[in-house]
Amino acid sequence: MRLMCFPYAGASAMVYSRWRRQVPDWLEIQPVELPGRGIRLSELLARDWNSLIETLIAEIAGFTDQPYALFGHSFGALVAFETAHTLRERGFPMPRALIVSGTHAPSRRDNRRFENLETDEELRAEMRRLNGTDSAVLASEELMALTLPILRADFGLCARYRRPQRPLLTVPVHVLAGKQDETTPETLGAWQLETNADFTLDIFDGDHFFIQTQETRVLVTLIRYLNSARATHSGVCLAETF
Repeated sequence: MRLMCFPYAGASAMVYSRWRRQVPDWLEIQPVELPGRGIRLSELLARDWNSLIETLIAEIAGFTDQPYALFGHSFGALVAFETAHTLRERGFPMPRALIVSGTHAPSRRDNRRFENLETDEELRAEMRRLNGTDSAVLASEELMALTLPILRADFGLCARYRRPQRPLLTVPVHVLAGKQDETTPETLGAWQLETNADFTLDIFDGDHFFIQTQETRVLVTLIRYLNSARATHSGVCLAETF
């Protein structure tokens, strides 16, 4: 099973690199890098959803030849969701599951909160509020010079996101959330309206970045769902081995 992981706003896909050392051998972690960061730093940042998803489809199409699933946290969850729809529209093999983390359902988003996050100080304040960035990073002008343009572009995409009308997904949707995050049972539960397959919701102690503070529990949960997906596909009972 291959798990394609999409980063949250302002981040590189390498935030998932440590997961590779913590999962069983049957699970391959495949971080998906977005333009303008990490190994794709020389590319232009995406300013609209169509160009972003087109770029990502071209990158991951060759990885859909074996059982796979999609995962994204926060902004990355929205990217994973749109990627799943586009893969289906293009006739690619569908993921065994879509796992979304730390964000409201597409139909319950209030994008206005991203419209006033433009200046460097506004972006820094939002990073502090979300509590996912080390204070040493926030204090580094060099690191902030790299991070803030990426964050500004990603928040711009969030502000411009509009949920299209289209058929429901046909894959299980698993939702992960932090108990102290800004999401609510209603905005999380609305993810169930995006699929005609199975739906689950798991709540973890922690704020928006519970995937960092509760990393082991998150990985155990991911492994359980992905092991179930591959077992369903193969028709046999498989050991999780964590």
